[in-house]
Amino acid sequence: MSEPAPPGTARAAGAAPIRRPPGIFLRILLRAPILPYRIGLGWLLGQRFLMLTHTGRRTGARRRAVVEVIHREPGAGVYYVASGWGETSQWFRNVLANPRVGITVGRQSFAARAERLSAEDAEHVLREYRQRHRTAARALGRIFGSQDPHELAQTVPVLAFRRVKARLDEAG
Repeated sequence: MSEPAPPGTARAAGAAPIRRPPGIFLRILLRAPILPYRIGLGWLLGQRFLMLTHTGRRTGARRRAVVEVIHREPGAGVYYVASGWGETSQWFRNVLANPRVGITVGRQSFAARAERLSAEDAEHVLREYRQRHRTAARALGRIFGSQDPHELAQTVPVLAFRRVKARLDEAG
């Protein structure tokens, strides 16, 4: 009999559990890319990453996180990201509570609305990511215990950020 999933996480049968949230040192390292965005150098990270500005679900304070773009439709103003720490990630929980966000990608900043993808749609996006970024997909597969997009879509939530016509200061 398998061990139940921790609260706030979902696990497919046979899928590896989502990793524990990062410790303090890893959190500092993961937050380091925020600085280039804040001083106007986010374009150095290209279109592969974006800075997400969101609202704290309890405090209402403005928060920021830099996340990898796993797929994008620039003409439609849609950027897809995955929550590597699953549903326990603080930015993910904040965005679910208040889906109005600000996005900075390259030299552009705009308001967006977050939408969680269904497992089927997440699988499609993760499959495309695996085809375009084979080395990164293999590394992530080792972390999550699977490289299969179907299994990953059951445990790794994927969000779409869709550009909206609103002022950025109203978004997040």
